[in-house]
Amino acid sequence: MKTSPLRDLVQQFAVFWSIAALVGGVALLSSSVALAQEKPAVKLPAGVKMERDVSYIPNGDDAQKLDLYLPEKPADRPLPLIVHIHGGGWMGGSKFPCGVMHMVTKGYVVASIEYRFSQKAKFPAQIQDCQAAIRWLRANSKQYGIDPERVGVVGGSAGGHLSALVGTAGGKKAFAPIGGNEEQSDRVQAVCDIFGPANFGTVMKQADEDKNVRNIFKFNSPSDPYSLLIGVSLEGNKEKTDAVSPVHYVSKDNPPILILHGTHDALVPLAQSEEFATALKEEGVEVWLQKLPGSGHGGGGFGKLPIVNLMQNFFDKHLKGADVKIELVPEAGVAVEPPKAAAK
Repeated sequence: MKTSPLRDLVQQFAVFWSIAALVGGVALLSSSVALAQEKPAVKLPAGVKMERDVSYIPNGDDAQKLDLYLPEKPADRPLPLIVHIHGGGWMGGSKFPCGVMHMVTKGYVVASIEYRFSQKAKFPAQIQDCQAAIRWLRANSKQYGIDPERVGVVGGSAGGHLSALVGTAGGKKAFAPIGGNEEQSDRVQAVCDIFGPANFGTVMKQADEDKNVRNIFKFNSPSDPYSLLIGVSLEGNKEKTDAVSPVHYVSKDNPPILILHGTHDALVPLAQSEEFATALKEEGVEVWLQKLPGSGHGGGGFGKLPIVNLMQNFFDKHLKGADVKIELVPEAGVAVEPPKAAAK
């Protein structure tokens, strides 16, 4: 049975997030390095070429690189860009392979970016890397046939968090720029956030209240990716929990945002996305929260064709100006049997 590229992408996010939650420190770092060294063979879609490990910060860290997916035959006009940010609890995962590379066949350039993990650098290093990559891509847009005015971002789990933060904090100089190209904007025109944490200040309470959340890590412990990212307890430093939270930067000039979240997500409470969507709506930002009944942290209904089409329409409308209406999928059409709940 042929699998959907989006299904593969979301399953990657779920696997990497689970690894990050289950193990910490040296064991996780070793496994992620091994994955990177193996460089699994990936067959590119017909008509697509790839440039691997392009440095977006000259003489920067080994992690400050990206992969570019481009049409083999140059387009007759600059193409919109989709930036992919992988998940993995901010301390694992890989930019390669990229589950949205197939979007090149739909008329886009795709960039999959790597960033420093929390074992190496605490927040805001991760968002600084993402913003540096976006500025670099704009600075080199002519070389790669990119339209710098039409840039979208997509990610799941930790990548969803960083995608949402790119969207809400973009253009606000909230984080000191690194890597140069400061004349370029780090704003984007569309965001797809797949079950990303949105507020580190409320996540513990929401997890405790959600009967579907059965975190396989303990908050504020060595296995907690949230507190490890910011380097302090989630309970004792409001300044840092605010700074890392996309909801903290919500304003009326944020780009349109599509959020996908399963009702039975056992790692990131659905309430995180509900809180985020409410904050965006209150500021008049275009936002769609697609709930997937029964789905967990990936898998389930995420690979269903209506969800794939929703993502496609979202980017086509906001990056290509396509005359399509963005409508949420009826929840009954993407419902799946929920996983068995574990005791909390």
